Amino acid sequence: MRTDPGFRELRTERLLLRRSQPRDAEAISAYRSDPAVHEHQGWSRTDPDHVRAEIEEMLRRAPGEPGWVQFTLEALEDGRLVGDVGLAPRTEEPGVVMLGYTIDPAEQRKGYATEAMGAVAQYALDVLGADLLRAYADAGNIASVRVAEKVGLQIVERFEGHDEEGTWHGVRMERQRSD
Repeated sequence: MRTDPGFRELRTERLLLRRSQPRDAEAISAYRSDPAVHEHQGWSRTDPDHVRAEIEEMLRRAPGEPGWVQFTLEALEDGRLVGDVGLAPRTEEPGVVMLGYTIDPAEQRKGYATEAMGAVAQYALDVLGADLLRAYADAGNIASVRVAEKVGLQIVERFEGHDEEGTWHGVRMERQRSD
């Protein structure tokens, strides 16, 4: 695995993926706090101050270093923030990179998640040298599972989890490097 201290941005046909900045916290907090989004995510806090603090912490590390790094998704046509994606190497599993994403509900069903996840997956493989990409999803979040499948991740495990809110079902999805 490599790090990318000089990371600038990734571009797709319709999106700019750039490092999330503290100024993004209000918008990210708004969609992460939406009950329809929050029910499928594992965040305990989604308030702007907490999101801003997380972004500031992530900015201290380069992609490929231990811990999550977050990228804000901006539509190229008008610069609006449509979501975010993140990646994190698994320090206890060399070569494994975790991927995650969240799209603003107003921007869902437009293909942005697939476009962004495809770009960040390729970046993790090509630039960071990942051997295995991994993502988790709520098993009931069929749209999220479909996005992962469209970028080459396959379900390798179904599991049941328990927390203070009750029992939930998840899936682990993976994609091996195919040199």
